This record gives sequence, structure tokens and C-alpha cells, in this order.
Amino acid sequence: MWNELTATPLFGVGLTVAIYYFAQIVYRRTHSLFLNPVAVSIAFIILFLLFTATPYEAYLNGGRMILFLLGPSVVALALPLYRKRHEINHNRLPIMVGIFCGAVTSIVSASGLAWVLGGTGDIVLSMAPKSVTTPIAIGIVEKIGGISELTAAIVVLTGCIGAICGPEFCRLIGLKSSTAIGLAVGTASHGIGTARMLEVDKLAGAVAGLAIGLNGLVTAFILPLLFVVFRYF
Repeated sequence: MWNELTATPLFGVGLTVAIYYFAQIVYRRTHSLFLNPVAVSIAFIILFLLFTATPYEAYLNGGRMILFLLGPSVVALALPLYRKRHEINHNRLPIMVGIFCGAVTSIVSASGLAWVLGGTGDIVLSMAPKSVTTPIAIGIVEKIGGISELTAAIVVLTGCIGAICGPEFCRLIGLKSSTAIGLAVGTASHGIGTARMLEVDKLAGAVAGLAIGLNGLVTAFILPLLFVVFRYF
């Protein structure tokens, strides 16, 4: 009976939706930054699969359907962006420069650290798009020869860390502008960080949504150049 249930894609979809629903309830009641719904859902799904001895491949049958929906969910961020278009257009130059600098810094710091610590070529390339939203990051890594599973895990981990402590860290270092905070969190921690920003500040959430798309575009152009340079080492 259990094997028949896990053999259908509905198992992965149902398990993910149910756990995320309860994680949202816990987060709204506690308002604890460390109970981020995405991070909590990931932890409980891993524990569930381990305790029930369910193969990851069985969960992945439905997980692929959820992964497909990540693309349309990024497009949906255009709505808050449209509502705040006048404020964003007023600061378009610093926003563009900030996103470009953030994308370059993210690539160099992540892949450079992996290289310094002795990582192999495919690991270095897998680390590079860590701040890009998952569908774009996987597409980039598949083109340049990295490990897509590793990239997906690093991207989600980066997003969870940014959502948990990104806004607080920005305020700790003296940032007060909603535009600047949204730009930093969106560029560094993509969709998961943007979801947090939409909860606390609509303008910051809109800027973070813009940063997701432009950071993915900049990263897609820069990474092939990194790939060419890396081949000489």
C-alpha cells in the first residue's frame, strides 16, 4: 500500500503542500525568524523521508512538478514591481549598478572560495550561481558543466539564510532605505529572500523582485566568461 502511494507524483506534491501549509501556520503564530517556512519544510521533508525509509526518487516524482512551477512564480513577482514602478524608475541607475556589483561579488566570492579551498572544477562552477533563483541557476549550471543537484541545494540554502537574517543584517550595518535593503536581499537571496521582504516592506519586496530577474540576466552573461578563464587553471 505504501509503495503504491509513493509511486505516484501526488505523493511528492501532497507531502510538500501539507508540510509547507503547517510550516506557514507555525511561522505566523510565532513570528520567529528561525522558523522560516521554506527552511522548516525542507527539514521536515528530509526527516519524513528518512524515518519512513522512502526513496528520494519517489518524492522527486512530484518534486519535479513543483520545480516546474518555480518559473511561473518568479513571473508573478512582476505585480508588486508594477505597483511600485514610479519609485523604482526614480532610482533606476543606482539599482542597476547595485545589481551588477552584487552579481559579480556573489559569483567571485562563492566560486573563488570553493577554488581556494581545493574544490574541483565542477564544484567551483556549481557554486557560482548560488544567488540566482533556482530555475535560472539550474539552467546555467547545466550549460557550463556544473552539478545541478549541488547548485539547487546551495541556492535554497542561500535563500533561507537571506530570508532569516538578511533584512536584520542590512539594518545592523546601517542601511535604512527600503530600496537598498530590498536590492541587497533580492540580489543575494533571490525568491526566498524576496518573499520575506514582501512581508515587511512592499517597496523593498518590489525592488527585490526586480533584482531576481536582473541578477539572473547578469549572471548568465558573466558565468561563461568565468568558465573560459577557469579552463586555464
